[in-house]
Amino acid sequence: MTEAQDEAGAFRALADPTRRQILEDLRGGELAAGEIASRFAISAPSISRHLGVLKGAGLVTERRDGNRILYALAEDRLATCIGRFLSAVCPEQIVLRHTKWRPGPQNEGS
Repeated sequence: MTEAQDEAGAFRALADPTRRQILEDLRGGELAAGEIASRFAISAPSISRHLGVLKGAGLVTERRDGNRILYALAEDRLATCIGRFLSAVCPEQIVLRHTKWRPGPQNEGS
């Protein structure tokens, strides 16, 4: 699989609002599949499919804890895919992000 195909899978996963909401919910830390499902008005099997898509795209990780499956955000993978795309499409925005939002020697005292 090429890098472009790999990234395309991540963007396909991000195209669905339910999956984006799952990722937002995971930013606070690990959640069990049941906890994730309880936040939505759709069936548990549907949530399971969404989690499978996110896992297949490498945007979430899973681990077993007894009979529970815990999901966590794969922050590095998400940042890499989006960052690579942004740097190719609008590289000046990457520079602005680093200079405006990240503390550093050039921003100290601003």
